[in-house]
Amino acid sequence: MSEAVLTIDVVLDEIIEVTGSRGKAAMILFHGESNCANFKGKILPGGVDTQKEPSGEKRLLSARYILEGTDSEGEWCRIFIENNGEVEEPGGMVKTTPVIYTDSKALKWLETANLSGTVEGKPGGVLISIYES
Repeated sequence: MSEAVLTIDVVLDEIIEVTGSRGKAAMILFHGESNCANFKGKILPGGVDTQKEPSGEKRLLSARYILEGTDSEGEWCRIFIENNGEVEEPGGMVKTTPVIYTDSKALKWLETANLSGTVEGKPGGVLISIYES
């Protein structure tokens, strides 16, 4: 795979779970930062990964968060990321399909690019990498 266009180092703050008769769900609250060539900044309060696992099916995730910082041109900006994916096997790497909105002129191309992503576990959190396909 080519070099990531964005990487985000995520720290998990709290996991709230419920198990019902038809499946399980979790809300995972988090914070973190990005320090890559295209963007340097932090996740604003409110980042959440909503996960659900209907009985007998794969776990689905949908994380939403906004980053604030500076783009590759040194301009202040915000980036909204919605990262949807499916957990292939517990504890394994997750492949995602990110959607991005940004007010950065330098990163505007991310809004229309064909993007894919990965989520890899690390102690206390995850590392999110977003690639141009």
